[in-house]
Amino acid sequence: MDFTELFMMQKKLDRYIETKNGLESEPLLERKLMAFQVELAELANETRSFKFWSGKGPSEDEIILEEYVDGIHFLLSVGIEYGFDNELSIHYPVLNKASENCLVKSFFTVMEDLLTLRKEETKEAYKKLFSNYLKIGAELGFGPEDIVRSYEQKNEVNRHRQDEGY
Repeated sequence: MDFTELFMMQKKLDRYIETKNGLESEPLLERKLMAFQVELAELANETRSFKFWSGKGPSEDEIILEEYVDGIHFLLSVGIEYGFDNELSIHYPVLNKASENCLVKSFFTVMEDLLTLRKEETKEAYKKLFSNYLKIGAELGFGPEDIVRSYEQKNEVNRHRQDEGY
């Protein structure tokens, strides 16, 4: 899966947000890493994969996809901050709906990858984080087309929110 177009869209959105809010000279990497972690937790909450005590099922697929794509936004933004946005192509995993236990393990893997990236700051660590996040998407049943479509829609929503003073 080639992310060139999504990186370009994210750069435009980031630049717009940073300029609009006077953040051009502000170091934002740590905040973006934290934002990704929060989005990951929100995604886990919508899947309800860890909520063994509850009989309530997961949210609708569209809600879960929107939360998932929020994570993609911050992953792209983090890659831009590190300068890892050039020619990033990652193999998209085979769609394979996962059990709740497998999903929980995948969430932990992504959390560990995030901490590794924060410590090592290497392109390899970033690609591993991104790959394992894509694995969660595949385990949720989302294909590359779903992700790109939803990303494009959410990118537009995010820009509109900035115009409205979100």
